[in-house]
Amino acid sequence: MSALLARTGRHRQRYVDQFRLVAGCIPFKLEKNVEDQGFNVEDRVLVLMISTPKRDDLVFPKGGWENDETLDEAACREAIEEAGVKGILDENPLGVWEFRSKSSQNSCSLAGGCRGYMFALQVTEELDHWPGQASYNRKWLTLHEAFEHCRYDWMRDALKHFLTSLLRSKDLGRRADLAKIHMIPVSDNEEESAMMSPNYLVRPSGVQHLEKSSGNCVVRV
Repeated sequence: MSALLARTGRHRQRYVDQFRLVAGCIPFKLEKNVEDQGFNVEDRVLVLMISTPKRDDLVFPKGGWENDETLDEAACREAIEEAGVKGILDENPLGVWEFRSKSSQNSCSLAGGCRGYMFALQVTEELDHWPGQASYNRKWLTLHEAFEHCRYDWMRDALKHFLTSLLRSKDLGRRADLAKIHMIPVSDNEEESAMMSPNYLVRPSGVQHLEKSSGNCVVRV
């Protein structure tokens, strides 16, 4: 059994403009010989995703940002609680995304919306036991596999921002390598479906908000 305990309840939860503030991360590690000349980035970087209770999809660890902790502390705590990993958190978020909680997937009002801050976390330790072990299974994936497993558009966007940040900070190669990553195309029907899903994407540029309009969610950027 793990000596660590997961936080429960929302009495310390932060909210801004009816949005629940969420902190999360994309845990990653670099395989050996990552600095070899001529390497392909997508073949050297592994990212960690976790399963969620009663669902088949994989997600990145994330959860509520509480009022007794900093944003980066919240992101690190969620990584420990849900994925059982510790590491070096990038000091700057990859971006900010707005999406819906699972419980509000059929609503387009601001209530139930989440504003999530995602970070990159270079994993230095994988715990044998962690608080959410009974609910979450972790899985290391290549970047190609991670893109394929991202159910929601905002997660793919966060992953793309992660790769861009990694290339810049680690000097792993030219930004042109981004073109090698297979991005899953989203059709108009899929995009409309995603807007009604619990993880509705608002891209991290321009004005970001959710509103109700004729029964449909809309994005303004």
